[in-house]
Amino acid sequence: MAYAAVATDGDRRLPSLTGLRFIAAFAVFGFHVSVAGLFAEDGGVPAVLDEVFRQGATGVSFFFILSGFVLCWSARPGDTMRRFWRRRAAKVYPNHLATALFALAVVLVAGTAVTVWSVAANLLLLQAWVPDEAVFYGLNTPSWSLSCEAFFYLCFPLILRAVDRLPRQWLWPLTGAVLAAVCLMPAVALGLPEDLRYWFIYVSPPVRMLEFVVGILLARIVRDGLWIRLTVVPAALLAVAAYFASGFLPLGFSYVAGTVIPLALLIPAVAVSDLNGTSSFLRRRTMIWLGEISFAFYLVHQLAIRIVERALGGEGFSHPGGMLVALAMLALSMLGAWALYRIVETPAMRLFSGSKTRPVQTPAPSVTTP
Repeated sequence: MAYAAVATDGDRRLPSLTGLRFIAAFAVFGFHVSVAGLFAEDGGVPAVLDEVFRQGATGVSFFFILSGFVLCWSARPGDTMRRFWRRRAAKVYPNHLATALFALAVVLVAGTAVTVWSVAANLLLLQAWVPDEAVFYGLNTPSWSLSCEAFFYLCFPLILRAVDRLPRQWLWPLTGAVLAAVCLMPAVALGLPEDLRYWFIYVSPPVRMLEFVVGILLARIVRDGLWIRLTVVPAALLAVAAYFASGFLPLGFSYVAGTVIPLALLIPAVAVSDLNGTSSFLRRRTMIWLGEISFAFYLVHQLAIRIVERALGGEGFSHPGGMLVALAMLALSMLGAWALYRIVETPAMRLFSGSKTRPVQTPAPSVTTP
């Protein structure tokens, strides 16, 4: 069965979005390092790390919006649901399985209690549906977002068909409505028991799918030449300002609502910049390579942090010692990401999807930009 796909003639790449992926993944890494308690006292380096990376978890919101944008942008005419799902499974599941099994081995060696139910939910990418931190953050913590992505991928063909049928004049109003819904989720969560609010706002797949839908709508907006006069620099400044300011919002609103609109504006601004051929450091070979391994980096970084913590004690270091430990965590994360990308991700993509991993391949739409 074929699903509606973007009409294309030829293709273009959006390398800057590939480069931007690593910045988002590094923000998540920084957040996990900053909450690891490496330093012995407050002030100085710990205070700076906390200020810089306190909102690093918002990088996941960037990934969800970007996922919807790229999947819509690169949709293939005449593609089938089965082929689409096979390609997504080839991209996501081998890396997930490898890191989940490694995490299970780490847990067993450390003697940490783990339930069969938690392991099964994680291996099947169902953990985000269970409102229990021991389950959705069980095994390899970052993989909870893959549980959400699996749900997004399942729904994507139907969502894309609906979005492709929308009249052009509905695209911006509907995008605004979905963004407003994201911002209202913390208020909706107030009606839930307190122990469910965090899960509902930050982890629940149906709630997080709103960001994915925003990405799809924005891709259609760019494709149809409806993008506004917002370029990369002001969009980036707005995103950075929101990143830091969101940390001062009431609990719940700081998780996603405080940054979703600026992130949603940044992604199409960067995409249009690439379409116009604007020079950017994000398009350099090093940044593209970092972007290509960013998925593997995202999956291995928490495991690397745990291993270094266990090997070196993990907390109470002086400032120089703590920084060296943080650098060791980064180095091990990069090494693990490179190995996972080369040994698991790339071969799996070639074997199951019949293509090599490469920067985002995109159709060449009819784009009108200022």
